[in-house]
Amino acid sequence: MTAIHWFRRDLRLADNPALLAAAAGGEVVGVFVLDDRLWHSAGAPRRAYLVRSLEALDASMDGRLLVLRGDPVDVIPRLAREVEAVAVHVAGSYEPYGVRRDRTVEAALDAAGTALVRTGSAYAVDPGVLRTRAGGPFQVFTPFRTAWLERGWPGPAGEGARVRWVGAAGGAALPAEPDLGGLRLPDAGEDAARRRWASALDNVVPRYADERDRPDREGTSRMSAALRWGEVHPRTLLGDLGRLPGDGPAMFRSELAWREFHADVLHHHPSARTESLRPVAPEDAWAAGDREHALLTAWQDGRTGYPFVDAGMRQLRAEGWMHGRTRMVVASFLVKDLHIRWQRGAEHFLRWLVDADLSQNQLNWQWVAGTGRDAAPFFRVFNPVAQGQRYDPDGDYVRRWVPELRGVAGAAVHEPWRLPAGTVDYPERLVDHAAERRVALEDNARARASR
Repeated sequence: MTAIHWFRRDLRLADNPALLAAAAGGEVVGVFVLDDRLWHSAGAPRRAYLVRSLEALDASMDGRLLVLRGDPVDVIPRLAREVEAVAVHVAGSYEPYGVRRDRTVEAALDAAGTALVRTGSAYAVDPGVLRTRAGGPFQVFTPFRTAWLERGWPGPAGEGARVRWVGAAGGAALPAEPDLGGLRLPDAGEDAARRRWASALDNVVPRYADERDRPDREGTSRMSAALRWGEVHPRTLLGDLGRLPGDGPAMFRSELAWREFHADVLHHHPSARTESLRPVAPEDAWAAGDREHALLTAWQDGRTGYPFVDAGMRQLRAEGWMHGRTRMVVASFLVKDLHIRWQRGAEHFLRWLVDADLSQNQLNWQWVAGTGRDAAPFFRVFNPVAQGQRYDPDGDYVRRWVPELRGVAGAAVHEPWRLPAGTVDYPERLVDHAAERRVALEDNARARASR
């Protein structure tokens, strides 16, 4: 008998329960659908990385990956008919579009007598599984993490070497990679993800609790793109972390729990993709028109006059990635210093981040903006100077990404406006942070008073 495994966010062979379920009954047709709706909405770095990851997957399958282009609602049922598949196996999808798509595909397959079989997901614990004692979804991260840890997860599901792949006709060629200019992508594919994780276990995880907030050091795992495309499953990472003692593995495990919490929140509140889950300022508080455009463009280009902010935004354009601490600082600056809605920043991140993940991106932005279910209180306004001085104390991160300031030694790089006139050719500050912080808090007070 023949089954189809429809790859989506599980571009790997090892530890892939849905693939093993497909292989249990006989031969497997492995397919990836280039859905134009998703392809065209993704930024160029994400599309380029996806192409490379699919090339790596195809190589690991001895060239048997079938690539189809079109609407999955049409192409998956058609493929099932052509190969007389007994079932189409997938890892469950929980994003708003994925849920709608799978329901429609399932109905079309049912009409033809073929089942859509969901096994597992991109998460250690599927979104929607964990509930409070009252039976509702979790609204706060800490009790969610407690329940997540108490529930636990199965160990890795084993290798995919015993899959008997069978080819199918009618496949499309992978599209050419978009031109990225000088943007540098990490190596893509399952093997690259495993190598990166092995290195992180030795060199990053033991020090993670102390160095994860330091963008001037290699203190993070850089596993986010691999997790986003499922080149490695979080269950695999958690299995390795469980064998290591210390604060570093515990902190890394907590970061994975945040990823799963955000997926759970979006599952229960699909509107969070575009809408604030709670208001934090009146409508007249937000920049608009030409002013919004000018401020947003300066922020996007890394020309705000605040070096720590600008370094992060320039790293994003150069690598399709930004350090997590810096992501929080640049997001806070956009929302609370420039008074621009978080959705504008989220859109820019989705365009440029190679690891752009809908639930992570939107809910992390809502966390910083104070609009999410378990968000930072709105009065927590990141000081872009103090953050740089604390987490880039010698200024190495700023000097790496802001070449205009490479001649400035030490922590002075974080306040170039204090240097003698003519010392550097660097933009003036767009705004005064202290003044805009007061404005943001006053706007928030007006919003609370009107409730």
